[in-house]
Amino acid sequence: MKIIQVSDQLEGGKVAVDILRRKLAEGAKTLGLATGSSPLTFYKELVDSDIDLSNLVSVNLDEYVGLTEDDPQSYHYFMKENLFSHKPFKHSFLPNGTSHNAEEETEAYNRILAENPVDFQILGIGTNGHIGFNEPGTSFDSQTHLVDLTPSTIEANARFFETIDQVPTQAISMGIANIMAAKSILLFAYGKSKAQAIAGTVSGPVTEELPASVLQNHADVTIIADAEALSLLNN
Repeated sequence: MKIIQVSDQLEGGKVAVDILRRKLAEGAKTLGLATGSSPLTFYKELVDSDIDLSNLVSVNLDEYVGLTEDDPQSYHYFMKENLFSHKPFKHSFLPNGTSHNAEEETEAYNRILAENPVDFQILGIGTNGHIGFNEPGTSFDSQTHLVDLTPSTIEANARFFETIDQVPTQAISMGIANIMAAKSILLFAYGKSKAQAIAGTVSGPVTEELPASVLQNHADVTIIADAEALSLLNN
């Protein structure tokens, strides 16, 4: 596990684009993408770069249940606004949060992931250590699944909605096994609120109670974080 300390999110985005360039030069064809505030500067730097994504495939980590693709709070909308409308991919896949059959949708998404193995996976991390929407207690063997969001995750995401009552309570998310299947993983973490989760991810026990701790078992993980997010690490 490699840790890169940056001064702020802007520098983190620039560093991440440099890493992506290297991965593309090494032959990466499929990118695993995340939403939320952590990867925003990475997407901005990517949009402003000369990198051509038109021959690449993207697969997203997750999507809220019940939000249509054109809902401003959906992850389809987020990706379109922040990346896809500026730098389209050959194909971009996201879970369908409006599917009437969640089991069929998760099975279909697992097939998509099997057909498009991820070369370079982007992650954020929740204050409780979740990656994707894999909350504490999620099996390390999990595949794409329907998730009941915890109160802490709903509260953390409420800042994107007018009221907390508007935050969806379920999502479809890649499982931890899907994430760990990626050849390379890049995780962003910024701010004091992420310090406990990062400390556990890097140096705590590998436990399903802190999902991101499983990354200790992956051969190629890079964490880009600021001083506050790294503040509880001993070294």
